[in-house]
Amino acid sequence: MIEKTPKILVVDDEKLTLKNLSYVLSKEGYEVKTAESGTLALKYLQEEEFDVVITDLKMEKVTGLDVLEKCKEWWPDTEVVIITAYATVDSAIEAMKKGAYYYIMKPFKLEELRKVVKEAVEKVYLKKENKKLKEELEKNKEEVKIITKNPEMKRILDIAEKIAPTDCPVLILGETGTGKELLARYIHSKSHRRNKTFLAINCGAFTEELLANELFGHEKGAYTGAVTTKKGLLEIADGGTLFLDEITEMSPTMQVKFLRVLQEKEFLRIGGTEPIKVDVRFIAATNKDIRKEIEGGYFREDLYFRLNVVTLKLPPLSERKEDIPLLAYHFLRKYAKEMHKKVTEIDEDAMKLLMEYDYPGNIRELENIVARAVALTTSEKIEVHHLPEEFRKFKIFTFRKREQKLLTLEEQEKEYIKFVLKETGWNKSLAAQILGIDRATLWRKLKKYGLEENP
Repeated sequence: MIEKTPKILVVDDEKLTLKNLSYVLSKEGYEVKTAESGTLALKYLQEEEFDVVITDLKMEKVTGLDVLEKCKEWWPDTEVVIITAYATVDSAIEAMKKGAYYYIMKPFKLEELRKVVKEAVEKVYLKKENKKLKEELEKNKEEVKIITKNPEMKRILDIAEKIAPTDCPVLILGETGTGKELLARYIHSKSHRRNKTFLAINCGAFTEELLANELFGHEKGAYTGAVTTKKGLLEIADGGTLFLDEITEMSPTMQVKFLRVLQEKEFLRIGGTEPIKVDVRFIAATNKDIRKEIEGGYFREDLYFRLNVVTLKLPPLSERKEDIPLLAYHFLRKYAKEMHKKVTEIDEDAMKLLMEYDYPGNIRELENIVARAVALTTSEKIEVHHLPEEFRKFKIFTFRKREQKLLTLEEQEKEYIKFVLKETGWNKSLAAQILGIDRATLWRKLKKYGLEENP
């Protein structure tokens, strides 16, 4: 998103051209500065950074290529557009080698210039945003950090930080994959228990007997096979924090036993007779509607009241769209390091797809998608074809929530033709082959849908 007015430097030794370009670009909403020579342009570039530089190629003393070279040396993120009436293949190749964004021949259409400048500005802002995201991710690498720009998440983190120093129980609600355990770890890291043990257990992963054994431990000879005394998680977490994920999956009998631990701060090992005192901070979580579980008789209301001192409800990723780029780059950095790959960037079109998807699996699903893409790419960039096939099709065939309607057959055909043409670089022969039609039919469809030759 472009939050400030883009700055453009226009360089040309023809005053009329300079005036016309300045007028057109100012009408587009850009902040425009003009230079009547390459020498003056270099002076301006030494003083400040511009988002885009548009420069004539043929100028006395300091040429457009000189301006391009110095601009890229001083301001690598600035995009440079070369304009010339003396276009040659050699000059175009040289300009591109030196880092020019685009090469336009005079006389040019104003619509072409507007389009090129708009795309150049978007590229500059995308690079700056990527750099900003990477800088944010470099901060506080070692500490438990929850990455977010979302106002609701920031409110939750503010509450979490305030209650962290206390020992009150916390109940975390949220869909699967929203980061409930990470929030529990965050609370632990901000508490006076931070240097003690943090343990997590998924209550739904064990039978009643196994869960009791994991939590309480057992005495030697408590049952067949109990050849030694075993400490449970409650003892091991003494002084620290115990996170009980999917607490609503506990059996009614286990709920009674755990309620006693909450109330008395003590328990008996399986087969034991001596109460064991513990000092543990409890954080519980569930992805279910806990009120419905209580009403259905599956979860004890008194246990809920003991846990519900502070309740934090995490929003799904579909309600945290602004966090997707930040999270995607976090996972990119994580898996690039793990897989020993030099992947540093997510292509703009790929990021658009990531932003449009609803993520029923939430953050965990996004992480898996990025991990897969990092594994597949052989370059430094994640592109659309590195995303899952069904994920890519989502862009064309998805239910349009904003419009609250499905695409018509014609709308789907138009979108799909545009998609195939873009993927093939507007190679009509290849596109027609993929679409299963001949070039003449493709041409008629392009006319029918008013699609440009190569927008």
